[in-house]
Amino acid sequence: MTWTYRHRKQLLIVFLICGVLGSFGTFFLLRKTPQNEKKEEELVLSTSDEKEEEEKEEEKQDEFYLVDIKGEVNAPGTYSVKDGSRVIDVIRLAGDLTANADTSVINLSKKVEDEMVIIIYSQEEVANFVQTKEIEQQKQEECRQPQSSTIINDACIIEEAGENDTLGKISINTATKEELMTLNGIGEAKAEAIIKYRDEIGSFQSIEEIKEVSGIGEELFAQIKENITT
Repeated sequence: MTWTYRHRKQLLIVFLICGVLGSFGTFFLLRKTPQNEKKEEELVLSTSDEKEEEEKEEEKQDEFYLVDIKGEVNAPGTYSVKDGSRVIDVIRLAGDLTANADTSVINLSKKVEDEMVIIIYSQEEVANFVQTKEIEQQKQEECRQPQSSTIINDACIIEEAGENDTLGKISINTATKEELMTLNGIGEAKAEAIIKYRDEIGSFQSIEEIKEVSGIGEELFAQIKENITT
């Protein structure tokens, strides 16, 4: 009888220990599992977001523009460049500049656009820039409709004149300092003032607005108004 009582007592102690351990294990699992699942869920979401950002970036990088470069480069022609490329990047693709090239009137840092035409002038052309532009316009008109033909070639490069003819005029919104200096009465200081004004204030809405630039009054405006456009 004594042995049986002692045996039952030992068994009871074993059951109690097992019960305590089981309860503790269950509590531990219930307490830890949600946190682990939450961490795994956050990790999955984070990885998914990063993947979406990478895909968007790849799509953006895959956008290309077709650009035509002419003039004083070693390999003129048509080139495909990535979005965000600059004029200087196209020049490098075209075998770089020739020894006779003059980029003083070219904005090498300008961003490339689709169907953009880049012309690199020679030193002689830049020296006679106004005359060069007039000759270029004559060639464009002859290209579109030669005297020997009644067919119009729409592939020729030519600007369409609207109600106010802008052919041969200097754009005060896009012209470089050197181009502005080809205007009668506009020297280096005034050209820089025009560029500073449009950088700080914004694009000119009309040619009359150029009178807001320091140093350009009614008299000077009267001299240049026939040769400028917005």
